[in-house]
Amino acid sequence: MSDRRNGVPATVTSIPLVDPHAPKPDPSIGDLVKDATAQVSTLVRAEVELAKAEITRDVKKGLTGSVFFILALVVLFYSTFFFFFFLAELLDNWLWRWAAFLIVFGIMVVVTAALGLLGYLKVRRIRGPQKTIESVKEIPEAFTSGADKKAVATTDGKQAAPADPSGW
Repeated sequence: MSDRRNGVPATVTSIPLVDPHAPKPDPSIGDLVKDATAQVSTLVRAEVELAKAEITRDVKKGLTGSVFFILALVVLFYSTFFFFFFLAELLDNWLWRWAAFLIVFGIMVVVTAALGLLGYLKVRRIRGPQKTIESVKEIPEAFTSGADKKAVATTDGKQAAPADPSGW
């Protein structure tokens, strides 16, 4: 005869007398540091996962909306051909046909050059995430104590000798 029926054992082999997850009554400093480190690590991972989820959601919404803008720009782009052809035909009423098309072509080249220059000037101003870089550089400073900061801060860049606490 089997020891189990319907997946449940007929006898209990042992009963735990102590909760293995219960905190120790007098934890040592090492245990406290280990617990704090694990909790901070878990918190940071959870925050990163939350940020990823939020960014992914927003990027999907942005991509969905931008598809319609891209389609509108494609239709506008193809419509400009007809506008410039209309303009050339309109000028054909007063000028030779080749001169009308040459004028329209010149207008298109000038507009393209002007828009290219504006785009170049905007892209040239990109400097990167300066504030983020500065804040990341400040992180080690936030984790050093006041005494450590005094020992590191000197005028010539070399580490200063620790001062004698007795004052001699």
